[in-house]
Amino acid sequence: MKALLLAAGFGTRLRPLTDTIPKCLVDINGKPLLQIWLDLLVAAGVNDILVNTHYLADKVKKFLDLSLQKEYTTVVYEKELLGTGGALLKNRAFFGSDPVILIHADNLSSFDMAAFMHRHKNRPAGTEITIMTFHTDAPQSCGIVEIDEKGIVVAFHEKVANPPGNLANGAVYILEPSIMNFLAGLNKEEIDFSNEVLPHFMGKIYTFTNEVYHRDIGTPESYAAALKEFV
Repeated sequence: MKALLLAAGFGTRLRPLTDTIPKCLVDINGKPLLQIWLDLLVAAGVNDILVNTHYLADKVKKFLDLSLQKEYTTVVYEKELLGTGGALLKNRAFFGSDPVILIHADNLSSFDMAAFMHRHKNRPAGTEITIMTFHTDAPQSCGIVEIDEKGIVVAFHEKVANPPGNLANGAVYILEPSIMNFLAGLNKEEIDFSNEVLPHFMGKIYTFTNEVYHRDIGTPESYAAALKEFV
C-alpha cells in the first residue's frame, strides 16, 4: 500500500498558533503531529508516502528533509487547493495500481495501522473503501457513521442534533484503485471527497474502529485537551 498525507490546510481555527506553524507541525508533547503519522505508517511497513503541501509549504518540506523517514516520503506542492478528491486524482501516477491510505494529517490519532490494513484486505466482497471510525463523546459535532451488522456503512449523519449513535468518521481511509477511476470519470480537477465521493460508494464502505485514541485538534480547546490526554 501507499499513503497520502494531506498536509496542505491553513488551520484557521487554531490561530494564532498556526499563523507561523502549519497545523500538521503543531507540537504534541514534544513530537510534531506529522511525525506521529509518519511513525504509524512506517511501523506498519508503508514505505511510499506522499505528503501534499500548500500553506507554509517550505516549513513542511524542511521538516521532512530532516526527518528520519525522509527516504519514505515524497513532497508535492499543491498550488491551488483541489479538495481531497482532487489531490488524489492529481497524484494518480504516484499511486499506480496500489491501494491508498488517505489521511487527514491535521487530526491526532493512535491505533494499530497494520490491523487497519489487515481489516481492509479481508473486507466483505463488493466493498472498495475502509474507513477508520472512533467513538466520540460529542456526536453532534462530528460526522456520525451508521453501519449494518457486517460493519458496512449504510448512512452518514453530518453534525446533526440527534445522531443515531456515537461512531464517528475519523477521516482516515483505505481506497481501492477503482476509486481513482471514479474520480477521473468526474472530469474535473477540484473534488470534494465527503460530498462527491463517499455518497456514491454507500454500501461499499467497510469500517475499522479505532479503540485507542483519535481527536480532531482543530480548535484551541481540543488542542489543549489533546495535550493532556495523549501519551
